[in-house]
Formats: sequence, C-alpha cells, structure tokens
Amino acid sequence: MSNPQVLLQGNRLGLGQPRREMLPEYHRWENDLGTLLGYGNQFPQAWEVREGGWAGQRGNHNYQQFEVLQLDAPEGPTPVGMTVLIINTFVRTAEFVIVLAPEARGKGYATEAAHLTLDWAFHLGALRMVWLKVLEPNRAGIAAYEKAGFVQSGRLRQSGFWLGQPVDELLMDALPADFPGPSAVVSAIG
Repeated sequence: MSNPQVLLQGNRLGLGQPRREMLPEYHRWENDLGTLLGYGNQFPQAWEVREGGWAGQRGNHNYQQFEVLQLDAPEGPTPVGMTVLIINTFVRTAEFVIVLAPEARGKGYATEAAHLTLDWAFHLGALRMVWLKVLEPNRAGIAAYEKAGFVQSGRLRQSGFWLGQPVDELLMDALPADFPGPSAVVSAIG
C-alpha cells in the first residue's frame, strides 16, 4: 500500500489525495449503517457500482475529493474519512459531502475535516460559497458543521428519511467571510 500524500495539515487531521487501493475501505465507510442513515439512503451501494464510479470521479475538475487523514496515529497518517467538493464552475460554488469511518466518529473529526475543506475551498479553490444538506435529526452533524463555519440557510421540507420516517433537510452554507480561521493554507504558505 502506498503512503498517503498529505496536501494540507491541520491540528489532528490532514487532507490527502484519494488512493485507488483504498476504494474497498471507502466503500465500507459509505455502506455503514450510520452513514446510510445520515445520508437518508435506504440501501447500500453495490461494489461494482462504486468501483465503476471511481474512474469518472478521478480527474473530474467538478468533483474534488480529499482523503481525511489522522496525522497523530501511531502508525503515521491514517485514513479516517473522505470529503468531497462538487463544484459548479459557472458560479464558483460547491456542495460539500463528508463520510467518516465508523470507528472515527464522535472524536471531533467532522468539524476539523469540514474546516480544512472549507479552508482549501476558499483559499486555494477560490470558491464563493460552499453548501451542504443535512437531515434535521442529525444534531451531531449540524453542530460539527456550525463549528467549522457553516450557517443554516434554509430547509427542504420532508425531503429526506431518518429511520424510515420523512424528515426535513437543512441547508447550510459558508462564505469566505464566515470562515472562522485559522487558515492552514495561509500558515503553510506563509
């Protein structure tokens, strides 16, 4: 297995380049019951579908993925999640998506990973706004996103499912002016 390439370092986490050899692990994270619940999905994704989608995602300028790495792991930088920016190049905005390994949840990683991704989006990606959708019952996710700099900006009524029941999805967004700092990008360059 290749060593992860750390592109941006935070306190405990870093953003790295996704690796093809990690695809089975990414697939495991994406099909965990907690992930399926948080995304409002009802069924897992087949391996063949996930594997087939990899090639279309790589090299696609509108689909920027980051491997989230735990930097202070005893064995060195260790993958604990993924973040994605789905970019609308016409208006310079992006949708934010995150998935954490089940064993990495509850440690504050979502906040730091979202913060690092916003840092990249605003200071290197030159994006004007980043947004996300989160199911209203996902209180831990909402709190993590708010700490990272996202603010609630709207609601899609009864558009998602939580434990089989229709629920609202909250829209959250962040502008460069909302970015709470400090910037790992500015520190690295600076």
